[in-house]
Amino acid sequence: MLIDAESDMSVIGEAGDGTTAIDVATELQPDIVILDLSMPGKSGLLVLPDIKKAVPRGRVLVLTMHDDASHLKAVLAAGASGFVVKQAAHAELISSIRAVHTGRNAIGGVEFSDEAFESFVGKVGQGPLGTLSSREVEVLAEIARGYTAKQIAEHLGISLKTVDTYRTRLTEKLGVRDRADIVRIALELDLIST
Repeated sequence: MLIDAESDMSVIGEAGDGTTAIDVATELQPDIVILDLSMPGKSGLLVLPDIKKAVPRGRVLVLTMHDDASHLKAVLAAGASGFVVKQAAHAELISSIRAVHTGRNAIGGVEFSDEAFESFVGKVGQGPLGTLSSREVEVLAEIARGYTAKQIAEHLGISLKTVDTYRTRLTEKLGVRDRADIVRIALELDLIST
């Protein structure tokens, strides 16, 4: 597994289904549980609260193929500390693991303080901000930080065309006209700081 390639990380257990995931987490008490939402048997969304109870000091990072606001909202409401799509670049997953391990929260490669995370979670599913997928949040943050489309594509491991698609979605969903609007929204969400 790619995580084992990191000198400061190790995989101490794995499970192929939801029930086994609870058992393994209970026995091993890991610092971080990386949980897939799409597992045989009990889904990751149903397993998440059980893992939170079984591993009270552990934090849960959800790794999923579902990149939409409804899954993001459900996962965050269930107590996950992070959310990463499976299509994400390896570096994005690793940075999210590190953020979650140090007590921060992460959606994709974007880190949040507890206060900013709570604010963001409250906005998921509400108004135009609530319709953003985790990947759209990442692209929003990257644009606000001043990165070019090419740099964003490299950071997130996606094509330039995909970056343009996300920019178009942001324009449609948020009604942004230019980078200044994006920066304003990113500041409101605490995705960037001044």
